[in-house]
Amino acid sequence: MAKKKPAGAAIVNRKAYHDYHILEKFETGMELQGTEVKSIRAGQLNMRDNYALVKNGEVWVQNLHISPYKHGNIMNHEPMRPRRLLMHKREIQRLIGKTQEQGLTLVLTRIYWKGNWLKAELALVKGKQLHDKRQAIAERDTKRQIQRALRNDL
Repeated sequence: MAKKKPAGAAIVNRKAYHDYHILEKFETGMELQGTEVKSIRAGQLNMRDNYALVKNGEVWVQNLHISPYKHGNIMNHEPMRPRRLLMHKREIQRLIGKTQEQGLTLVLTRIYWKGNWLKAELALVKGKQLHDKRQAIAERDTKRQIQRALRNDL
């Protein structure tokens, strides 16, 4: 049986934080079908390798896998279909300019509940080089060692 996430828990794309430098974040809504919402509530979501595109003045997220709802019927959703993100026009116009710069892309980093509304955190990112990833891992390890030392002293 799948573990059910608490209502306030966010689903985080940790791989995005490892692979990219986060330059800017945007809060967006997402256009979903009913069975998709139920699957997300059950924690059946895979955010690995997702990205967003701006097409015809709309933002679409690709490669976001929402598993079919277990108790759904013949009208169940397609798991990998493109989903529209809901943003203001001025934000979309700004994203168009930013994504045309070389090396910048859009990635979903978090999906969370805000009241009864499902929100997605869209980030403008730039890819990390291998040495940047190694440096981030080394920094994380030193922070862990410092925290362990502080706990042992108390």
